[in-house]
Amino acid sequence: MPGAADIQVYVDQFLLWGARVVVAAAIFFIGRYLARWLSGLVVRAIRKFSADRAIASFAETLAYWLLLTVVILAALDQLGLSITSLLAVLAAAGLAVGLALKDSLSNVASGLLIIVLRPFTVGDYVTMAGHSGTVTEIGLFCTRLQTPDNRLITISNSDIFGGAIVNEYVYPTRRVDLVVSIAYEDDIAKARAIAEGILRGDPRVLSDPPPTVYVAELADSGINLNIRPWVKSGDYWPFYWEMLEAVKTAFDRGGITIPYPQREVRLRNGGDGRG
Repeated sequence: MPGAADIQVYVDQFLLWGARVVVAAAIFFIGRYLARWLSGLVVRAIRKFSADRAIASFAETLAYWLLLTVVILAALDQLGLSITSLLAVLAAAGLAVGLALKDSLSNVASGLLIIVLRPFTVGDYVTMAGHSGTVTEIGLFCTRLQTPDNRLITISNSDIFGGAIVNEYVYPTRRVDLVVSIAYEDDIAKARAIAEGILRGDPRVLSDPPPTVYVAELADSGINLNIRPWVKSGDYWPFYWEMLEAVKTAFDRGGITIPYPQREVRLRNGGDGRG
């Protein structure tokens, strides 16, 4: 049966471990609060120099988890655990996880490159990985697009950075390329004058650089005219659709024909005496 001295030893050890647990818990909860507060300071500092939400979000996440890792290690050290051994175990586990999740890490690396190089930002309309839409979120693993018909598309960052990225609205102006065919019998000068009149009457068409209308090709079924005005990027699609209708209506009024595809077929006598 343990004596009074043994009981006192147990009580002292219990109090010592209890104190360590209380201190470790205090370090963890207070440290977690400070980690959130400091990561918020990092975000506010970044937003003074950059309005990019993706950079701010990534910096906040990275700062929080780095600070929280330090807090956890400090709490474990207070409990008397060997930090050196723990770091060795974490390094080995990290290597194993890295090999198992190499595809996910590739997405993270691509996400970092997207955030740093900024080929697009949240709010841009882009075409990438075979999809088009407005960027709603740039994450570490994937990027999300909202399509014009209100669908959500999630694309892995490695798929994005491994192919071509087309940013539709990165510049304030865009050139509209319309190709309209007229019949060979029609007056080219008259067709060009009609198209130029439509462009002059539309306030969305920019004067610098000036719009152009010229013969682009003598095609199989007709003469192809290239109509190339410059407009503001936000006016591109409304102007494109309305221009097609305006050209068709004006050509009809002016007697300019938009030809159907035609093909001439000649039959030859095969020499079998029946032709």
